[in-house]
Amino acid sequence: MRSNVLLQLTEGLIRKTGEIVSWLTLAMVVVMFMLVALRYWFDTGWIWMQESVTWMHAAVFMLGAAYTLADDAHVRVDIFYRDMTAVHKAWVNMLGTLIFLLPFTGFITWISWQYVSVSWAIGETSFESGGLPYPWIPLMKSFIPAASLLLLLQGVLMLVQSLQTIRRGRNTKAAD
Repeated sequence: MRSNVLLQLTEGLIRKTGEIVSWLTLAMVVVMFMLVALRYWFDTGWIWMQESVTWMHAAVFMLGAAYTLADDAHVRVDIFYRDMTAVHKAWVNMLGTLIFLLPFTGFITWISWQYVSVSWAIGETSFESGGLPYPWIPLMKSFIPAASLLLLLQGVLMLVQSLQTIRRGRNTKAAD
């Protein structure tokens, strides 16, 4: 019972993160329009604004990855997958998660930790004069381990869902 609630909370966290981050696409369009208008109509612009578009774009991709995986909207070569039964798809998802997703996300979390820690420790700012001030750069860099942790959580959810599908498939065959 507790694990079911924990799984639902995890799924809710991933979905809510994806929904919130999706609004950054609208913000990017608005900020980009403002940049173009400022440049061509008023012959001015701000570097911090240009940098913010880049960082919003990065946030959408990094923090939206787990949401995309949860909706099964990620890129997949599914020449064989699309014709498989639900149980066979569950096996492919489970093995892919165990062999590729979990080690990858663990590695990214581990390797990015020092990179992000140093950024926070030195109070990193933009290299450009007039660029984003502290704490924006370290905060944005923190999206790297956050994204991998969200993907890790989604991977655990996929494992549980795959195991449930495989068990249901076996129970169905045993009942026949």
